Amino acid sequence: MQKISRLTQIALLTASLSIAAVLPKVANATIVEVQTVLGSFQVNLTDEATPETVANFLTYVNDSNYTNSIFHRSVSDFIVQGGGFVFDSVTPIVAIESNDPVTNEAQFSNLRGTIAMAKVAGDADSATSQWFINLADNSANLDAQNGGFTVFGEVVGDGMDVVDAIAALSIFAFPAPLDEIPLIDYSADDPTDDTALLNETNLVIVNAVVVTDAAVDSGANLDLATNTLIIEFLEEQERLRLEQEERDRILRENRASGLGMPWLLMLGLVFWVRRIR
Repeated sequence: MQKISRLTQIALLTASLSIAAVLPKVANATIVEVQTVLGSFQVNLTDEATPETVANFLTYVNDSNYTNSIFHRSVSDFIVQGGGFVFDSVTPIVAIESNDPVTNEAQFSNLRGTIAMAKVAGDADSATSQWFINLADNSANLDAQNGGFTVFGEVVGDGMDVVDAIAALSIFAFPAPLDEIPLIDYSADDPTDDTALLNETNLVIVNAVVVTDAAVDSGANLDLATNTLIIEFLEEQERLRLEQEERDRILRENRASGLGMPWLLMLGLVFWVRRIR
């Protein structure tokens, strides 16, 4: 996959901000319902603003990859995370087979109630199947970190009541990557080193994720905040890059002039010796 330059990223994101400033916040969107053992909640996806991310997410939905998946991570006042593992009664918890990573599309801010893609540290374009829901305003932490975390929808209606119920569960430390897993009716006195002990009675299982509304105007009521921090971050990175290029150019010129003078003196000496012979 060919990566675009930072300067091009800045131009594209700045153009997006300019367009957003003059157009109403109405976009094509899809509504999906996440059906969990603690209740269901709906998420309105931003199909137009983050097309590659939404298409990637819907591929997993349409392939039923999220059926019997679990919420495997919960961090108080931060996020709850899913889309990475499924419960299998034969081999209790297995990783979801991931597709190719998706290009980062950091357009919106990571505010409470938004859904965003998880990714590998140090690689902005590494999101695959895992996603998380922001429990608080995480914009200062996530909007510019690692290229910005791509928000691609928002929990609508009273859906955050279900998300908050998941976040309120006790968290247990099994071996990574299940070291922050929320569990139902699980005791701290129980062994916490064998995931085979976990089952449908204590895991927060996603029974299914289904599309409930694919109408092209379902995004009419979305009012997501624009991610301005990523613009500032990329502009600063570009400024530093240009400054470094200028320093390198000056250093090259100084080295060239420093090496050139002795050669000129030597050539002049040879010419003078030849003339006096």
